[in-house]
Amino acid sequence: MKLGIVGLPNVGKSTLFNALTKIRVEASNYPFCTIEPNIGVVPVPSSELTKLAELYKPEQITPAFIEFVDIAGLVQGASKGEGLGNKFLSHIREVDAIIHVVRCFDDQNIVHVEDKVDPVRDVEYINLELIMSDLETVNRKIEKVSKTAKNGSKELQRQLEVLDRVKKELEKFVRIQNMNLSDEDLAYLDGHDLLSFKPVIYVANITERDVNTDIDNSENKYINALRKYTSMENCELIAISAKIESEISQLSLEEQIEFMKELNISASGLDRLIQIGYKTLNLISYLTGGPKEVRAWTIKNGTKAPQAAGKIHSDFEKGFIRAEVINFDDLIKYGSMNTAKEAGLVRSEGKEYVMKPNDVVLFRFNLRICGHEKRILKSR
Repeated sequence: MKLGIVGLPNVGKSTLFNALTKIRVEASNYPFCTIEPNIGVVPVPSSELTKLAELYKPEQITPAFIEFVDIAGLVQGASKGEGLGNKFLSHIREVDAIIHVVRCFDDQNIVHVEDKVDPVRDVEYINLELIMSDLETVNRKIEKVSKTAKNGSKELQRQLEVLDRVKKELEKFVRIQNMNLSDEDLAYLDGHDLLSFKPVIYVANITERDVNTDIDNSENKYINALRKYTSMENCELIAISAKIESEISQLSLEEQIEFMKELNISASGLDRLIQIGYKTLNLISYLTGGPKEVRAWTIKNGTKAPQAAGKIHSDFEKGFIRAEVINFDDLIKYGSMNTAKEAGLVRSEGKEYVMKPNDVVLFRFNLRICGHEKRILKSR
């Protein structure tokens, strides 16, 4: 999972990035402090993985990972090259989802590029630049397909119809994410190139005073305005104080717990963002365990067992026989796979089994080696 952190200059992107990744990048009170994107890879916290490690006492523990990319601040006109915009927009193409940081507090000591805090205006600036960039991309696609569609191919004609429909919606300033497009339509678009197709998680950057605010019943006028906007966009909104998160990240684990208690914070911004990131991208994790390694694997929700096995190694998917699956809580309760088997709690699942969050799995598969078929058992 690769999440790109975007927003106008000076809204707290680099401060939040530092807090999430514990990488010290410059975060200064002037526009375009960040030029090249900063990248930080963070392990996904998992109490299940910790408990599984206590059970197996493995040589190695490998969590799932999330990659955060701190992308330079975008400004009005970015799609036309303003503020090195084309370069920054290209960095957004490489991420799976966007974390859009929006300033929701007043502070005369922190410069705002528009001189006044207005979260909805700020969001619309960024979204407009993504849409305008997509419009340019779609126009190029239309031009290219039009030349080859003259041969009468129904497939190309259908693609051209979808592209024309998307163009008209973009010209109305509708994000591709909010267009009523079928999976077939999306296949014609090659969405990897399109910025407004990427899911967005909005982060309201707040002060310590609002750190425990209820987004649905906030007294912060900026949060209220942003909430109304994001609800119409069908996007997730989370309130985080980048400054407080930065302070938390510099403390030891014990100090973090104590500090969060004092502020009445139940979960860190990192934990909350990861949870929302998994939900937004429709991801889950399953677990494998043994004396060599205990590991979490991230897959799309709805993935079947053979494809989940292929996440470990392509040979696992090719030679898939079955998956021995147990619910995580049942395994911890019974203390071992063998004991759980005796209790009838380990299921033998076939190719149509759809993986569930925190399944603990042992894959069985066949692998042809040097012309001979060998039955291999792998648990990682």
